[in-house]
Amino acid sequence: QVQLVESGGGLVQAGGSLRLSCAPSGRTFSTYNMGWFRQAPGKEREFVAAIRWIGGITYYADSVKGRFTISRDNAKNTLSLQMKSLKTEDTAVYYCAADRGVSGSYHYTSADEYESWGQGTQVTVSS
Repeated sequence: QVQLVESGGGLVQAGGSLRLSCAPSGRTFSTYNMGWFRQAPGKEREFVAAIRWIGGITYYADSVKGRFTISRDNAKNTLSLQMKSLKTEDTAVYYCAADRGVSGSYHYTSADEYESWGQGTQVTVSS
């Protein structure tokens, strides 16, 4: 329904920080549930973080909790993922995803829940 574009990926040393952004191309996603997923070579797409439209409640994978922060700025119509204390295990292509929330239940860890996806941005963490 909405077109998404990620940005902010790059190469960073372990222990460093990086901020990813996601913006729509075509329309606002301010009333959507939003999520970040990642996929490393040879692995399945993995849930990273999500934020609900109702209440702005956030969710994190155990592997990133305490290090990553998901946020949204509805006025600017952007979604962000602030990544700190990066590890080599965080190396992956990161994807932004949007869920219109019509199912009545938000299964935020499931990639199948989301209707729109960005093209992905590469994050590489070196030791």
